[in-house]
Amino acid sequence: MPGRRPVLLYSPGGGDARTMGSSLATDLASYGWTVITVDHPGDASEVEFPNERPGRDRIRTTMLRPDMDAATFRTMIDTRVADLRFVLDTLGLDRAGVYGHSAGGTAAAQALHEDRRIAAAVNLEGYLDQMDGELLPVARHGTDRPLLLAGTDGFRDARLDRSWAALLAHSGPVTRRQRDDTTHWVFTDYAALVPQLHTAGLMTDAGRAAMVGRAGPRVTVPAVRNLVRSFFARHMPV
Repeated sequence: MPGRRPVLLYSPGGGDARTMGSSLATDLASYGWTVITVDHPGDASEVEFPNERPGRDRIRTTMLRPDMDAATFRTMIDTRVADLRFVLDTLGLDRAGVYGHSAGGTAAAQALHEDRRIAAAVNLEGYLDQMDGELLPVARHGTDRPLLLAGTDGFRDARLDRSWAALLAHSGPVTRRQRDDTTHWVFTDYAALVPQLHTAGLMTDAGRAAMVGRAGPRVTVPAVRNLVRSFFARHMPV
């Protein structure tokens, strides 16, 4: 369609609602991309369906639990990839970018591998293997389309390094970046919310450090926005 703006899909972290990525989505939209955020039914904290259906509750809450097993994780990633491809089908898109956080980042990278309609993807600190150590196909085989792996020093561990290194070992347009003095939820709206809770005395020093790290939101929020925006400006220009 002439004049249509490039589309980006967002997949949130496991058990999270898509609304926790509102700040980054709004920033990208303000620069001209059409941003579609996706709630994954049964995975997102809750999803309200638009109408009643026999055998299905109007509100579906997450099936994820802290003690999630390997089979559930495998189903979660497979379903997320299917959800993203379903959105492409439903909207009739033949080209789009995808970005996601945590499990959403895992799904974004794997969807890039499975669907040629995805031109570029950003994985915001999602593992590229199964819980039993089996590498995802994208890590085993690599990719010929741009993929950004963005992580933090606070969340980085041997499993992440192993699965990301497997992908980076292939020739291909894959880049790894790291934000220091931060941790896992700095890629979400918690980057701004948690420091406010901490300042108000509603969160401990340790709690803040565990969620977003020590760096302040005046540094981390624009840094994450600039990182993702500059990637898509190169590979999905408006």
